[in-house]
Amino acid sequence: MASNGETTAGKRAPQRVALIGATGSIGKSTVDLLVRNPDRFSVVSLAAGRDHAELARLAILLRPEFVAIRDESGFEPLKEALVGTNIQIGAGREAVIEAATWDADLLVSAIVGAAGVEPTHAALQLGRDVALANKECLVCAGAPFMRAAREAGARLLPMDSEHNAIAQALGGADPATIERMIITASGGPFRTWSREAIEKATVAEALNHPNWSMGPKITVDSATMMNKGLELIEAHHLFGVPAEKLDVVVHPQSIVHGLVAFADGAVTAGMAVPDMRVPIAHCLGFPERLDAPTPRLDLAQIATLTFERPDHERFPALALALGALAAGGGLPTVLNAANEIAVEAFLAGRIAFGDIARHAAEAIDIAEKNGEAKEPASVAEALAIDHNVRDRSRRVLATSRL
Repeated sequence: MASNGETTAGKRAPQRVALIGATGSIGKSTVDLLVRNPDRFSVVSLAAGRDHAELARLAILLRPEFVAIRDESGFEPLKEALVGTNIQIGAGREAVIEAATWDADLLVSAIVGAAGVEPTHAALQLGRDVALANKECLVCAGAPFMRAAREAGARLLPMDSEHNAIAQALGGADPATIERMIITASGGPFRTWSREAIEKATVAEALNHPNWSMGPKITVDSATMMNKGLELIEAHHLFGVPAEKLDVVVHPQSIVHGLVAFADGAVTAGMAVPDMRVPIAHCLGFPERLDAPTPRLDLAQIATLTFERPDHERFPALALALGALAAGGGLPTVLNAANEIAVEAFLAGRIAFGDIARHAAEAIDIAEKNGEAKEPASVAEALAIDHNVRDRSRRVLATSRL
């Protein structure tokens, strides 16, 4: 009997959920919805990167069958915290993959960065439905990822607010009727800043997002607008829309998250307050609707919604990502890896804010000269490119000092 089917008493059994990236911002928002709906969901596995204390707290709250911590130094304190719970515990890369492939109906993939690619792909290969909040899966290895989903009959449910809004705005329409697919950008904390001021922005200023509460890496990506370029690459793979039909508009209020323009001139929009529990609830409940304790949208109270064209000169990272999308091949993989290491260096205070896009551009130039621009034929090939670019970026940026 399928775990999400009817029980002998005629009552639907709780849906079995695996959650990787449990201690991050998306993971915590997911947990909030799961604990509010105990009759609908049963959490069977959890995984996190380093925060063993928070992982232990969540394990005691949710009582999964298995928990994994990627940082092996967290194994002993996690084990000690869970004494007497009968929860199985693992540590390291393989343990995270085990958590992702645990017997479940749905995997919520909320790990930030390339660390989420391998476990998410492993779950897809088993035919597991995946609620995807990890950008790198499709940016690093979009073609092999989508192929694995098709071959295994697995569903990819987009959990990013923009892609989730577009999925709802599409409403099952024929892709051939799509004229344009548009994701919105808040503009981040530097929307009105001059190029010179942006170049010199501090870490604290970059992390001061006006609308969203997110982890540091994605918040910096929002400040550079690299995140919008990465999201366009994701949309290309998720929805099968060519690069020339994808676009970005800046929308400071973050109420409209995605729009679809059709051949007959009609435009549909996905709208909601800026709260990640909206798209998370949609994915958890799909194809049904899940009650969520989110603020309700009141357009009369908001009164004004504005839209602007993005400025590629002030935000060169967006232009760089658009170029990588248009070129295709392995360049999105290279871009993502170089950007991630550059953001780490910026957060550590080793490079200036403006150096993030410059380093990513240099990494693409080097990759093209080294013959690394060919599209990876598999997830393993994509991860190999990712690994090489990261190593090179770390060497280049290791000696950087402001």
